[in-house]
Amino acid sequence: MYLIVGLGNPEEKYAKTFHNMGFLAAGDVAEALHTKFKKRECEASVAEGYLNGEKIVIARPLTYMNASGRAVKQLAARYKISPKELIVLYDDYDLPKGHVRIRPSGSAGTHNGMRSVIAELGYTDFPRIRIGIRDEEVNVPLIDYVLSEVRREDYELFISACKRASEAALALAAGEDFERVMTRYNG
Repeated sequence: MYLIVGLGNPEEKYAKTFHNMGFLAAGDVAEALHTKFKKRECEASVAEGYLNGEKIVIARPLTYMNASGRAVKQLAARYKISPKELIVLYDDYDLPKGHVRIRPSGSAGTHNGMRSVIAELGYTDFPRIRIGIRDEEVNVPLIDYVLSEVRREDYELFISACKRASEAALALAAGEDFERVMTRYNG
């Protein structure tokens, strides 16, 4: 079993913001598995599907970004998920816009949602898939930037990046070699 969590903010006003790339990618995972977010449990909206006969739980925390760890911790306990069975999808200002970066573990960097996840779980050795959002042409404070809407001219780039991130998550959940998945999707 795998738990794939996309980080974001639950209100509709945040739907097209940079900080909701994880939510969008989680939606792509659910769509690929022909399932929908129908349940609410552990402070998250949850969809369940199957990949190669194995159950996949896809979640979007309803706690808002900075408290995402509460929902992730509850879900991991509820489904008895080991660190290697958790995949977190999220936006990352430290990467150029549209880039995807997969790592088996690591720090939270500048991301408060990941800081919350790591603090609540008490470990960092779980796979994460980061979707780059940094735009060198935009010079606004980070908090204003991540909560702003994706510019129309960049929308397709981010839709494509979220799709690639979801494909990478599914490849990992299908048991593909981690290094091979990183080689195929990083960049």
